[in-house]
Amino acid sequence: MSEKLMGAAAVIFNSEGRVLLVKHSYGKNNWDLPGGKSEKDESVQETAKREVMEETGLEVTVGQLTGIYYDPNYDMHHFVFISTINYDQEPKPSSPEILECRYCSLDDLPKPISDFTFNRIQEAIEINSKHLFHVIGPRKWIE
Repeated sequence: MSEKLMGAAAVIFNSEGRVLLVKHSYGKNNWDLPGGKSEKDESVQETAKREVMEETGLEVTVGQLTGIYYDPNYDMHHFVFISTINYDQEPKPSSPEILECRYCSLDDLPKPISDFTFNRIQEAIEINSKHLFHVIGPRKWIE
């Protein structure tokens, strides 16, 4: 039996209500939420916390779950949490995988960005606890 893949991402808003995004140095050099795959013996909350630290250098507290996303193409579950920064720090790229990280206006998100990232941000803003679980299809790109 193969292991289930799990991952987690963090939605972090600043005081102006902008969302923290990171720009990948691979693939489409797309913008995304800080996050990634879980490691062995790690909870998805620990994954979100570790990935934010690895990608942006920020120490966060992982808060409310805003969605669970199942990707049948990879048999993977993605968990998304609202997270808050523990100290007043500025994010800075802290991994070779990250070219840039910054707070972005919800009305003017940078491109390219996937529909998956866009939807996770929207669902974190309009938390609907009745529909936390989503099955996702292949990424569509907003360029």
